[in-house]
Amino acid sequence: MTVPGPDVVRPARPTLIASDVDGTLIDDRNTVSSRTLAVLGAARDAGTDFVLATGRPPRWIAEISDQFAGSRAQVDYAVCANGAIVYDVRNDRVLSAATLAPDVLVKLGEIASAAIPGCGLAAERVGESATDAATAPFVASSGYEHAWLNPDHVEVGDDEVFARPAVKLLVRRPDWASDEMARRLAPRVGDIAQITFSTDNGLIELSVPDTHKASGLQTLIEFAGLDAATTIAFGDMPNDVEMLTWADHGVAMGHGHPAARAAADEITLDNNADGVAAVLEHWFG
Repeated sequence: MTVPGPDVVRPARPTLIASDVDGTLIDDRNTVSSRTLAVLGAARDAGTDFVLATGRPPRWIAEISDQFAGSRAQVDYAVCANGAIVYDVRNDRVLSAATLAPDVLVKLGEIASAAIPGCGLAAERVGESATDAATAPFVASSGYEHAWLNPDHVEVGDDEVFARPAVKLLVRRPDWASDEMARRLAPRVGDIAQITFSTDNGLIELSVPDTHKASGLQTLIEFAGLDAATTIAFGDMPNDVEMLTWADHGVAMGHGHPAARAAADEITLDNNADGVAAVLEHWFG
């Protein structure tokens, strides 16, 4: 079990648990461990709510929530697309979405192309549900190299990327570091969009200003009436920073990005060593 440092003071038993998915809740095989399911089940029995807070879109949530079937734990809600989407998992319904308008997407595309020559651009869109076939969920410019192993984008002309509102504009250049891309974009983007990233391999995500996992969680709390008297959050990357500072107790994974670790109240074990469970067992073990 992880042992907090001498300066770590854990709060009262959490009433709300929020966890990032990739690199945090799941291991490197995309699996939620039996240990993690057990402690989340115990938390649910104690009346504590559990929410996924992820950069993933709704259509990639079932891969995670299906793993809870047959356990005492359950996923009712998810904050998706780094806070831009609030999603009712059980009813497959998008409750709220913050979208960038087409003219803003055009401007951001121009900025990205100037700051990061040769980058690929893609737009993440949102329908009424994860299975809304009427909305092409992910459109990308020609030659866009997907950052994940499960690419599901539709390749379109550059103008079509910007043609409809989107929850995220993704900027991709695989041979650059995400940190460097963010540094180049930040002074040019200014307050036009929120800049973050969830992977180090050349991918930046732009969304509506002040849209992040913390704002998405706050929206969900208001929509669903969740008890946020005492909150705990887990994450590992820069797109988790606002959530980690928003929570009463922010926990970064041991392998996490320096920005996430600096924002946290506690550092736990890594995702392959059940870092989330190790902390939650303090209250629900």
